[in-house]
Amino acid sequence: MRYASALLGLALVLLPGMVSAQTAIPLLSVEPTSDGGASYSVSLQVLLLMTALTLLPAALLAMTSFTRVIVVLAILRQALGTAQTPSNQILLGLALFLSLFIMAPVLEKAYSESLLPYMEGEIGFEAALEKAKLPFRDFMLNQTREADLMMFADLGGYDAFQDEDDVPMKVLLPSFVTSELKTAFQIGFLIFIPFLVIDLVVASVLMSMGMMMLSPMLISLPFKLMLFVLIDGWSLIVGTLASSFVT
Repeated sequence: MRYASALLGLALVLLPGMVSAQTAIPLLSVEPTSDGGASYSVSLQVLLLMTALTLLPAALLAMTSFTRVIVVLAILRQALGTAQTPSNQILLGLALFLSLFIMAPVLEKAYSESLLPYMEGEIGFEAALEKAKLPFRDFMLNQTREADLMMFADLGGYDAFQDEDDVPMKVLLPSFVTSELKTAFQIGFLIFIPFLVIDLVVASVLMSMGMMMLSPMLISLPFKLMLFVLIDGWSLIVGTLASSFVT
């Protein structure tokens, strides 16, 4: 009982200090600046940063070369007929690092024009976000087909754009992803053709020999792997993907 009374008294003594400490935590506030912009409190900036981190996977899929790379690699694995080899983790890792290599000029430009000036206090938070968006916007515009852009503009009720700067992001993003899927499927079609020919030849030979119960995929797999190794397939695929983004 005496211990309970002592703990209760200690809590009553510390409670005012805890309350005052909580009131000292900076609030989420936005204050106007002299140049007409806005200054965000540190807490609000941290909150916005955490929100941006949760949206990072979606941005990775929608604003970079990742979509084209991962789709082509998945089609390649299916064309080879190797089931789960390479595994999904390996394909995702290869697609991620290849995308970082392809997007390096865009990331460097965004860092030098947006993040670095913001960290040095030369520009505000809003200006940094706007400058960081421009390199990615230029990249997406260079990779987007005009037909896809016009299709989503018509669906959104927009008139013909006079300039690339007039294209809103809500039109550019789906147009870019659609164009990337089209390009990935075109590359995948070219990859599939030689392996499909091998499957057809093996299936025809097995049928002519009366071995219809034997799976053609089992026999054709070594030949497809041998062809892929002889032509240095990985270097060819990775090099083609990287060069397909050069404008």
